[in-house]
Amino acid sequence: DPQQLELVTSGKRKLRRFIVIDEVVDELYGSKVREYFEENNVQYKILALPTTEETKSMDLVLNILQEVQNFSIDRRTEPIIAIGGGVCLDIVGLAASLYRRRTPYIRVPTTLLSYVDASVGAKNGVNFLQCKNKLGGYTPPVASFLDRSFIQSIPRRHISNGLGEILKMALMKHKGLFDLLKSHGKYLLDTKFQSYSGSADHGDAALQTTRIAIETMLEELAPNLWEDDLDRLVDFGHLISPELEMRVLPSLMHGEAVNIDMAFMTYVAHVRGLITAEEKEQIIQCMKGLELPVWHGGCSWPLIKRALMERLKHSGGQPRMPLPTGLGIAEIFNDTSEETLERAYKLWVRD
Repeated sequence: DPQQLELVTSGKRKLRRFIVIDEVVDELYGSKVREYFEENNVQYKILALPTTEETKSMDLVLNILQEVQNFSIDRRTEPIIAIGGGVCLDIVGLAASLYRRRTPYIRVPTTLLSYVDASVGAKNGVNFLQCKNKLGGYTPPVASFLDRSFIQSIPRRHISNGLGEILKMALMKHKGLFDLLKSHGKYLLDTKFQSYSGSADHGDAALQTTRIAIETMLEELAPNLWEDDLDRLVDFGHLISPELEMRVLPSLMHGEAVNIDMAFMTYVAHVRGLITAEEKEQIIQCMKGLELPVWHGGCSWPLIKRALMERLKHSGGQPRMPLPTGLGIAEIFNDTSEETLERAYKLWVRD
């Protein structure tokens, strides 16, 4: 808006920003964030919060909204900024969507998982009654700012966690991305997705991997942003994992739970004859190479059955089960029998 731009650049009105930052990120980068706003003469309020799966609740949303109200932002020209992992981006997105019916917000992901997953799309939400993301909505941010330098300070396990969601897109849609992960997985873990000159053997694997993961995610989400069509390849790894993740909190991270789900579904695809034994083995070995868990004791047969029943409730009475039909290609299936699932489960447990 030229008028708003004129107002800001003429200096007649001071820029104001409300920022919610994860408390761990604040310890690492808070001083730089404050310095940035001070150098640009911005009046700001920074709210540092513990944003974890255990604190991802309406209570935290209301806490944020109380502070937003106290700061008194302009709901058209002063976007709320969220700096943190996926939980932080989800919580702030929901808070912004509720405040004055819709206040713009900006996502700044600081983990690999949020960089390739939560930064893309329109969804936000919080956990409710021990159910993952049971309350939420669809309000896209006005922008997502992607800066891989944040990722260099996160622990190796968190890198692996993000690789779970990247592998999901590779298995569903992109054989080239799968090959990149197979060839450069350890290198990406070792370098924490930073780009270095002098690593000619690897090209710019970090940039290629994140770019392809985000582009394939956008291809899937953009035409179906509000999930009018419930047949979604991006649901691979998300049929059993929500139940498993909430059941064993905090022992599994999101990407790890997703990978355990994907490992089981890889066995389902094999038992159905959709992929060969060799392709199954390639997928499992790639997962191990990315240091992701391929099995968990908490993922029992009763839990799997319960999770799939829950799936039917919110997917129009159909399981809508995405399964690989090769490396980098997939289809949605509604006809997987319980007998097939049980055979796959026994084979998975045995291995």
